[in-house]
Amino acid sequence: MTISVVDLFSGGGGASAGFAAHPEFAVVGAADAQFGKPSSPKGSLACNATYLANLGITPVTADLGLSTPNELAEKMRLRSSPQVLISCPPCTGFSRTLAKNHLRDDPRNSLVRRTAIFVKEWRPAVLVMENARELVMGRFRDHLSLLVSDLKEMNYNVRYSTHFLNKFGLPQKRERALVIAARRGLPLFSLEDLWRGFEVDIKATHVRRAIWHLPELDEGEADPGDKEHACPRFSSELARARTCLIPKDGGSWFDLSRAATSNSIELLTPTMRDRLEKGNLGSHPDVYGRMWWDRPAPTIKRECSHVGNGRYTHPEQDRLCSVREMAILNGFPSSYRFLGSINNMYRHVGDAVPPLISYQLAGLVSWMISGRRPEMDQLVMPGTHLTSDDIRRLP
Repeated sequence: MTISVVDLFSGGGGASAGFAAHPEFAVVGAADAQFGKPSSPKGSLACNATYLANLGITPVTADLGLSTPNELAEKMRLRSSPQVLISCPPCTGFSRTLAKNHLRDDPRNSLVRRTAIFVKEWRPAVLVMENARELVMGRFRDHLSLLVSDLKEMNYNVRYSTHFLNKFGLPQKRERALVIAARRGLPLFSLEDLWRGFEVDIKATHVRRAIWHLPELDEGEADPGDKEHACPRFSSELARARTCLIPKDGGSWFDLSRAATSNSIELLTPTMRDRLEKGNLGSHPDVYGRMWWDRPAPTIKRECSHVGNGRYTHPEQDRLCSVREMAILNGFPSSYRFLGSINNMYRHVGDAVPPLISYQLAGLVSWMISGRRPEMDQLVMPGTHLTSDDIRRLP
């Protein structure tokens, strides 16, 4: 039996990719408004082209805050209601990394509850939602509470929790909320249930294991054999000089204050100098930092296209990690294609549900629907850095 899937807020296809790669599922529809920044025009993110290139489906370009289930079903040419609904609304309005989110409820947060109208109309067997951890524990978690209440009224059981995804093999320290809802009568499981009794070799979650094999690059260069293994030039000579002085393998801008080079202090931004004088590194001490080889990568966000936006500099090469490197660290298969401007490619990576994890979610959903628990080697998505040898049974 093939299980049909529809993906709302589909982006570049991270959530869909895991289900599409699983032999028991078929993705039959997707929708995304392709919004970039709030100030950007509609369609500016251009993620639907990346989705089409990899999944073979053109997502419906639709504002999911306005579109109805019937409108989407018609545009998707659905022959029947999907058995699995993936709905991953934007997490930007919940994320703790934006100070304003501690004070103001972003209008986009209401899209969480709006998922209920699609569940009510389509009655999928299972709903899967992924978002920032603040969906569960943040100030505006009432959006989730309202969704859960709606789902229970429709005879769904709901389970939600937060997870560090490196625990499940992702080479990145990414904490996310997962919501799973199942029609009453079906069992309800979580990733913790799926992994009970097993663990991932910690080395498989390290940057070294994931991207060590990729060819060296200079800034602004692309690998002739893989156009996604490319990175932009530095925005200025100052940024380039600053990066070159940051120590290899985990160094940060703070190290420049102790460097022997006489002009290292001059390379700091005014904000950095102010922080040093106050003895306070601020809320983002990792900006302009290098990744460590033997640790998971930091959280890869949609703003990962600039070294000043996080610890996104290569562990030893003097450049931003490439699109391909970021993609592998976010659980994409090494053959996944990204289209559009290089800035949008980075956004498609950073916005995505890691396919390495969505493949495991597909295994979880299969277990719930079929009653057959998957073997652990069936949780390893082909083409990703993770292998079945990386999984071991707990003593």
